Amino acid sequence: MALAVAACSAIPGGRQIFLPDLPKNAESTSASIREHQRVLSAYGGAYEDPKLHAKLTSVINRLVATSDRPDLSYKVTILNSPAVNAFALPNGQLYVTRGLLGLANDSAEVASVISHEMAHVIARHAATREEQARKTELISNVNDMLSDPQVGAMALARSKIALASFSRSQEFEADSIGVGIAARSGFDPFGASRLLASMGHNAELRAAIHGGDPRSLDFLSSHPATPERVKNAAVTAHQFATASTERDKAAYLASINGMIYGEDPVDGFVRGRRFLHPKLGFTFMAPEGFVLDNTAQAVLGMKEGAGQALRLDVVKVPAEQSLIEYLNSGWIENIENGSVEELVVNGFLTATATATGNQWAFRLYVVRFGSEVYRFIFAAKNRTPEADHTFRESIQTFRRLSPQEISTKPLRLKIVKVQPGDTVETLATRMALLDHQVERFRVLNGLGSDEALKAGDLVKIIVE
Repeated sequence: MALAVAACSAIPGGRQIFLPDLPKNAESTSASIREHQRVLSAYGGAYEDPKLHAKLTSVINRLVATSDRPDLSYKVTILNSPAVNAFALPNGQLYVTRGLLGLANDSAEVASVISHEMAHVIARHAATREEQARKTELISNVNDMLSDPQVGAMALARSKIALASFSRSQEFEADSIGVGIAARSGFDPFGASRLLASMGHNAELRAAIHGGDPRSLDFLSSHPATPERVKNAAVTAHQFATASTERDKAAYLASINGMIYGEDPVDGFVRGRRFLHPKLGFTFMAPEGFVLDNTAQAVLGMKEGAGQALRLDVVKVPAEQSLIEYLNSGWIENIENGSVEELVVNGFLTATATATGNQWAFRLYVVRFGSEVYRFIFAAKNRTPEADHTFRESIQTFRRLSPQEISTKPLRLKIVKVQPGDTVETLATRMALLDHQVERFRVLNGLGSDEALKAGDLVKIIVE
């Protein structure tokens, strides 16, 4: 449920997948391959875009040439995830999500992220944190939710990455080393502070839309806060005031023009409280107030402040095994006696039951859809008739997609030139997303709250 992967996010704090600095032998190669596959599994696989990949490779080659370890080699993988994240393996395998690439506005900003990750490798931060990382455990069984309510709450509500992280001093050190590498490579040294500021604004916008602590949505809260890191990066950049100020904005924006924005419908996507999966052909709507998160392993949701959460995943169940038999087969413990019953949801055979943990109560639904069974786990700290009613209403929204819904195309970034008379507001109204258009446009383009556009500027909008 929660994949034990450590990621080094550029903001508000870095995390890294911890792989021992093993000798270059078959064992280390095998371990690297395993870690690489785990990363791909956690982040929706690789995003294939030769033009964008070539752009990142050219940036990396420049950075390596001026780094403290030009003998090290690096390989970058673009992850098909809307998360804003980047991290590295100690063997030089770099990962950048398309969510981060979509937030960046020039090559100098991207160079700052890559050089930050290179700095972790050069400074051998992973080796010093390896022992702590070994203590990280993989949450892989729903039974864990019932036996340990704290683990269960985290798995249901977050279930992304739960791991050891770099210390504050290591993060600041990587920021400073990275700024120096980027500056010596000819990139604007202020790229790091700009991108860190954009990431902070992005986190704040997510918090405003979804509620809660903006740092708790994607990153571990133990790391340096964004304002601290922005200030630190800017101070370091001033030391390279005579360096090049190359930003390479036009070329970079051209490389991300047409890139998928947000979730890829191939893996299902969230629209408000509704989840749609065109490939599998189904949809459902979460209860009022829930925020959904589509992870590689499951659809997760939570209602901030209400002590309620949900999880949806899919399993193979033999056709000859009834749903009631499956509910009682032991895949989840503490099923309450007499609570198992059969029903039909929009023509699909369904079974439901309740289960209890020490601090959580669970309403379970299993729905047979084609050759697979979809498992809905609704959890509440306080079991009430009202909560159970909302869970029952939610399951009733599970249905097949219409032909029009199945043909839904992904949202994409489009680069446009600001024309005379264009404003933030007029360009924002051209965005496919209907909520918080102006705020999203400003964050996407790294614009301050009062910053205006100039004719001829290149900006990003979101289109269908």
